[in-house]
Amino acid sequence: MENPPPGIRIGARRAVFFALVTATIILAVAAFVIAFLPGGLTAVEIAMLGLFTLNLPWLAIGLWNAVVGWALLRRPHVDLSRILPLAGLHGPLPPGGRIALVMPVHDEDPSTVLIMLRTTLASLDATGRSAPFDVFVLSDTRDDRIAAREEAMFNAWRRVDARPERLHYRRRPDNAGFKAGNIREFCDRWGAHYDHMIVLDADSVMTGPLILRLVGLMQANPRVGILQTLIVGLPSTGGFARMFQFGMRHGMRAYSTGSAWWQGDAGPYWGHNAIVRLRPFIEHCRLPRVPGRPPLGGVVLSHDQLEAVLMRRAGWEVRVLPVEDGSFEANPPTLLDFSKRDLRWCHGNMQYTRLLGLAASYRLGRLQMILAILMYTGAPCWLAFCLLGLAQPAMSAMGLPPVVMIGEPAWLPEGGLPAVGIMLFFGIVGMSWAPKLFGVVHALGDPLVRRSYGGGGRLLAGAGVELLFSTLLAPVVATAQTIFMGGLLIGRRLKWRAQKRADRSVAWGEAARRLWPQTVLGLIFLFALALLLPAALPWASPMFAGLLLAVPFAVLTASPGFGTWLERVGLCATPEELQPSPEARAVCPWLPAASPLSLAPCGAEGRGGDPTAAAQPEASAAS
Repeated sequence: MENPPPGIRIGARRAVFFALVTATIILAVAAFVIAFLPGGLTAVEIAMLGLFTLNLPWLAIGLWNAVVGWALLRRPHVDLSRILPLAGLHGPLPPGGRIALVMPVHDEDPSTVLIMLRTTLASLDATGRSAPFDVFVLSDTRDDRIAAREEAMFNAWRRVDARPERLHYRRRPDNAGFKAGNIREFCDRWGAHYDHMIVLDADSVMTGPLILRLVGLMQANPRVGILQTLIVGLPSTGGFARMFQFGMRHGMRAYSTGSAWWQGDAGPYWGHNAIVRLRPFIEHCRLPRVPGRPPLGGVVLSHDQLEAVLMRRAGWEVRVLPVEDGSFEANPPTLLDFSKRDLRWCHGNMQYTRLLGLAASYRLGRLQMILAILMYTGAPCWLAFCLLGLAQPAMSAMGLPPVVMIGEPAWLPEGGLPAVGIMLFFGIVGMSWAPKLFGVVHALGDPLVRRSYGGGGRLLAGAGVELLFSTLLAPVVATAQTIFMGGLLIGRRLKWRAQKRADRSVAWGEAARRLWPQTVLGLIFLFALALLLPAALPWASPMFAGLLLAVPFAVLTASPGFGTWLERVGLCATPEELQPSPEARAVCPWLPAASPLSLAPCGAEGRGGDPTAAAQPEASAAS
């Protein structure tokens, strides 16, 4: 076994990182105060300062994650041992124990689920080292018709698989605890028979070599409880998913590398495409009920970060392997589907406000939970900040004098410091875009990465399109989050429903029904600014443009023609599309070039017909 590289002092790294974050926050707050000092600080401006400050930790951490990650990645073929003190990073794979590939599903399209899972297993079989692995489909499907197809197609797969005894299907009579409860039931029932489990989502694909690498790292590092990989989006023909995952693709590596540098053995867990050591997970990661009544009380919805906190609190390491090779997922095909998923995550993260005590003396775990909360509280703070910005000129228009809380200092030069306000504006925009900007800089600077995007010109063109996309998307999502969190406060509950994963179009009526609040808010901001602060219109145009265009934006980005056009001209193409792996070709048959992994046909599944016509449900080995 290799020894971890010497000299890695995680405490010193964290001290440096948080010094940088703290200095950035102080500098931004000071700039805000100076920009608003002419005439003194009013009560409204002090309230705006409080909201502004609440948003700064998330932005500052994102900035320095990107900067540190970019600095580490400047050299091609970065040595991961500079980031992670893990034995076996570059050595041979040691023998592993027994491993379960676990895929929880809930009212998903069975053909999509099984093609993902069969591709993962076929890739593992191709390595010649799949003997220790068993596969479990853990069904929480409530629709009996979908469940019948699900089981029929699974049993058809078992009949053609070379080792059917390794394939297991189980459907729960109820879905108590949702996904976390589903995995917990697996752990209680079968966990003692396995050393590790690899958790997959219904849209997850992993390659055999990466899976073997994860197992080898767990064997070489017996104190690691969870090892999470980076997850990249599968190629998509849909415009929304294509642009979204392009931005995530180049922005993720630098951000995650910087995060792994200072988080070290206290990293995050995203709930899938990760390997988990089962014994400590079973012993220490049983989730409590959230105190209080629903919607914030009751069953835990966002289980993953809590499980990471509980695992690390018990003394086990939680690490992220910041590589982008071999771990895939599909992204929501439309703005409306993306928003549904995002609000479910929002609901789960808001429950953390009642669970901070779980971290106990584990301070970094408590910080991670707070950051998960701030990830969503930023939206209402941002909207409230904008509304307060209109309050003061509205008061002046009505002849009401502002309530000055802090007078203008004598040292302030005549006319104030307007340049500071402009610098602050661009500074905050730059902090928001930092992960993507540094991701582009890294990709342009690495010849291999640059070529994987089709060259620097294509990369820059795609980055420009995606930047416009994310600028228009941000206020739409922030408004939805704000409305949703207001509903949580008055007791509105979120229904647990399957995600829509297949490409689809969005009708104008559907978009209007879902996005009319954004449109109305955009009109309010536009008319208020034109009436009260016309000089601010150019600066605020990204915000109200995104809100006003929400409906056509949702329709256009879901349009098949728009997605086809992006693909034809080569915009926002990720390396997985331009240089597809066999696994990507197997699940995205529209990709050109060489043949995908060979999968034996499973009755009607191979023909695209009704699977129940070719295979009737039968008991599997784990039913």
